[in-house]
Amino acid sequence: MDQSATSAQLGSAVVDLFIDGELRAARDQQYFERLNPASQSVSSQVADGRACDAQQMLFAATRCFATWSKMELDDRIQIFHRAKDLLPSYKKRFSLAMQEDIGAVQDWIDFNLNVAMDVIDAAIDLARRCQHDSDEADSQNSFLIRQPAGVCLAIAPWNAPIALGMRAVIFPLIFGNTVVFKASDMSPQTHLLIALLLKEAGLPAGALNVINNRPEHSEAVLRCLISNPAVRRINFTGSTRVGRIVAGMAAEHVKRCLLELGGKSPVIVLKDADLELATNAVIHGAFLNQGQICMATDRIIVEQAIAEEFISRLVQRAKSITAQPPSQKGCQLGPVASPSIANRLSGLIEDALDKGARLLTGARVQGQFIDATLIDRITPMMRLYSEECFGPIAGIYRVENVEEAITLANDCEYGLAAAIFSQDLDKATYIAERLESGTCHINSSTVQDDPSKPFGGLKSSGYGRFGGLACIDEFTELRWITVQ
Repeated sequence: MDQSATSAQLGSAVVDLFIDGELRAARDQQYFERLNPASQSVSSQVADGRACDAQQMLFAATRCFATWSKMELDDRIQIFHRAKDLLPSYKKRFSLAMQEDIGAVQDWIDFNLNVAMDVIDAAIDLARRCQHDSDEADSQNSFLIRQPAGVCLAIAPWNAPIALGMRAVIFPLIFGNTVVFKASDMSPQTHLLIALLLKEAGLPAGALNVINNRPEHSEAVLRCLISNPAVRRINFTGSTRVGRIVAGMAAEHVKRCLLELGGKSPVIVLKDADLELATNAVIHGAFLNQGQICMATDRIIVEQAIAEEFISRLVQRAKSITAQPPSQKGCQLGPVASPSIANRLSGLIEDALDKGARLLTGARVQGQFIDATLIDRITPMMRLYSEECFGPIAGIYRVENVEEAITLANDCEYGLAAAIFSQDLDKATYIAERLESGTCHINSSTVQDDPSKPFGGLKSSGYGRFGGLACIDEFTELRWITVQ
């Protein structure tokens, strides 16, 4: 679409590029449409950035790096403190943007805003710890230093656009790197708002740049950014399929990546579990944000001895969770984010039922609205056994004992999050240590976020960690200097 939209106002639903502290149209003046998942109306006209626009951002980020990386840490911290103070005043704008971009319900918007504030706190704390430990003297003539890496490419997904967008840019920025942020074409308004918030907080021009593009142009834009010598770090949160592409490009140019990819999180419910606690956690983990969370509870593994009682509790709760427009008061479950997601989920359900699974509740698909769906008797022959759902669907698996539960939980290419419910904490800890997942929670939901802790996956769920001391290595260079 050729539209002469100025770099004006986010409120007019025109989403331009953010280059060197300014909103600008793409150089070729092309725009594409983002549809509201609930109404199918056009929610925004989004600038279609190309390689030439990415180059402008790299010039700006490289120029700014010379000053931003040398700025005193306390001065950088003051900017992010102001950003945190400003966040509540942006709540209405972020809420509208997330509703129009992805059909988010208010609980999920509030969760994102709270995590974004925690991300700022965690990044500030980590930077202070890094500064304290940065000059490590081996002897009078030998010492280690940590320095900002350079320009970082940050790529965040649409499903938690405030929380994950903020995480993608704040951690590299706090250490003195500059950032080119490749926003999601499915959450363009929300991701741009992050840049506008940080600009108002005092982030200098060029420190953060934001590019959007049509999906068909993503690979060319990525190649342009990753191949540029100025880009020294890449962090990507998204699907395993795209993560493999990003990792391949990065390897070609010897660039370090942090990849947080897909998941198919299991919950193990043992026969001594508190069933009410487990029910609440599974419902929360499976259906929050329509199940469109990398940590979502995808597989419910329950010991046969308590299976009927526990499943009955789940079904009773899930039957009341029906998909509605997010604008409706008390809406718990909104639309999935795109028609292609709805079609894929419908295919997963049909495949499972055709191969002998039992539908317990849900599966009503009307456009992009899908009710909370529980499917029992999943077998390895079904796509639902191995494919990530990323929707309001959870499969139920019955096991005879703990060893069978562990084997089943690990029989998966993904390894992001897991949860265990048991009143025997020694047993639960034994299981947690044997599960192949980056995080594991005992007697709580798979969906948890603490930006101060190291978060990431195993196997096809990626490598590297956001948060915690491990995050320092992701965004700084450790150097050894000697004096003779």
